[in-house]
Amino acid sequence: MSHDAVPDPLLEKALRTHTDYGQEQLEEHELAGDPFTQFTAWLAEAAEHKVYEPNAMVIGTIDPDGRPSSRTVLLRGVDERGFAFYTDYTSRKGRALIANPGISAVFPWYPLHRQVLIYGEAHKVDEADSNDYFSNRPRGAQIAAWSSDQSHPIDGRDALEQKVRDTEQHFAEAETVPRPERWGGFRIVPDRVEFWQGRTSRLHDRLVFERRGSGWAVTRLQP
Repeated sequence: MSHDAVPDPLLEKALRTHTDYGQEQLEEHELAGDPFTQFTAWLAEAAEHKVYEPNAMVIGTIDPDGRPSSRTVLLRGVDERGFAFYTDYTSRKGRALIANPGISAVFPWYPLHRQVLIYGEAHKVDEADSNDYFSNRPRGAQIAAWSSDQSHPIDGRDALEQKVRDTEQHFAEAETVPRPERWGGFRIVPDRVEFWQGRTSRLHDRLVFERRGSGWAVTRLQP
């Protein structure tokens, strides 16, 4: 015997919420000459408007068995080479990217009614870059990198905290904590970057940079 679920008024409200995204526009002539310059300008605006974790991006990868996987990571560097983040290479995302470098990333700046969508490939950064970034992390984060086999199962929180204590004891006399070999950075090298500006009636502006040889071409997409 089946029973129809009684709708939750708050759930119904959440599902039917409609936000008018306003009239802020994004026109071709307003764009920078390349996606990295345009991105850094938008990132600065997100920080200026106090968007929570403006450097947070949702990355999508493909596991070795073909299944998609998404999670949020923090952007730690951007220049003409691409978008860099750091992780455990033996984590789910690390193993996925080593097997298949294809990646997508989304910066969801909801308060500004903006998104940036990035598509390309991610490859390990130079060891020197990973060493430099790791050396500037707080010591607690360095200890955590040694203590956690990211994405792998553990019996419980107590077991994890014991691993942290063991690591702290191991490095108690060390002035600096070295980078674990399994930990380092990836850089997303994009071939496509979309800048999305929300507009009234869902008639959003979507402008896409696509790599063309050594340069970039801009295309407008329908919303």
